[in-house]
Amino acid sequence: MRVVYSCFRGLYADNPRAVYEGALARGVEATTTWLCNERTEGTFPPGVATVRYPGREARAALESADVVVANDCISMEWTKRPGTTYLQSWHGTPLKRIHHDVVVERPGWLDGPDRDVARWDHLLSPNPASTERLRHAFRYQGPIHETGYPRNDELSGPHREEIRARMRARLGIPDGTTAVLYAPTWRDDLVFDHMGARDFELPIDLAGFADRLGADHVLLVRLHSIVTDRPEFPPDLPVRDVTDVVDTAGLYLAADLLVTDYSSAMFDFAITGRPMLFFTYDLDHYRDGLRGFYFDLEEVAPGPLIATSKELIDSIADVEAISAEYAHRYALFRQTFCSLEDGHATERVLDLLFPPGGSTAGPTDPERG
Repeated sequence: MRVVYSCFRGLYADNPRAVYEGALARGVEATTTWLCNERTEGTFPPGVATVRYPGREARAALESADVVVANDCISMEWTKRPGTTYLQSWHGTPLKRIHHDVVVERPGWLDGPDRDVARWDHLLSPNPASTERLRHAFRYQGPIHETGYPRNDELSGPHREEIRARMRARLGIPDGTTAVLYAPTWRDDLVFDHMGARDFELPIDLAGFADRLGADHVLLVRLHSIVTDRPEFPPDLPVRDVTDVVDTAGLYLAADLLVTDYSSAMFDFAITGRPMLFFTYDLDHYRDGLRGFYFDLEEVAPGPLIATSKELIDSIADVEAISAEYAHRYALFRQTFCSLEDGHATERVLDLLFPPGGSTAGPTDPERG
């Protein structure tokens, strides 16, 4: 059996990594290939076979695969041969509208992704609330499986405290220091419309953060993978760029609270039960002009929506009281979006993809639907 894994066109991470490592642990016999790129080629573990994306080798690998596992659209040209099973895990619970549901579409931007959606045989859903949203956004008619996300198993697994300690040591975070993870999403207008301009500007007053909180707090900045700009942080400030740390679950476990905006990080981080603050300084523009939302964030968010950097810093300082205030809403949020995150999502996906008996759950299997 030949299996090809693709994660954001070149990373060793996310749901494909969890499925791959779970298949190894289960003893699934397969020849595996990962899609990489020029920048990431040297970041894969020893012994993991890679081919560069895009290119002839990547196309050949995809076209000869028995199984393809991806977490994003593979937009390069390739032809899926009969009998190949393509599992699309996707990469997040949608708050912001995606694909065909986006408020303002750019002509032609979905041509490649739509061709890839037509290849999918299975799509994973992280929770019941997302299932029909994903179906409609992708205009996808095949089976959707509510499994939870394999990448999140570690967040509720038995080794989470060990993972937390290991990641904090790796990042040099001392005991007693509160780690604030800032994980914003990307802005369509900055990434696509301002060619040559910066696609990210840090909206947090770092000097203010240091003055108010710096004695026992550190800010961990994790930008979206599509953002190319990397801010340069003064070495004397308590802030670190963790964008290139691919172990997202480790970062979530290492953090003591999350600051985000409209990112799907909120749904994964909620598994930890730790506090969340929502720095939504451009809420009206993002919601009404760029993407649109599937639900009213202000009504559902398990933490306050914050408009200014000063208010954010004050809220971080007062996070214990805020957590108590939002405890009931947080519980409802987890019930809605984290009900399947029980540490066993990888097992459910492996049972789907490599069912007992050795056959792959493919396009003509009767369990589809």
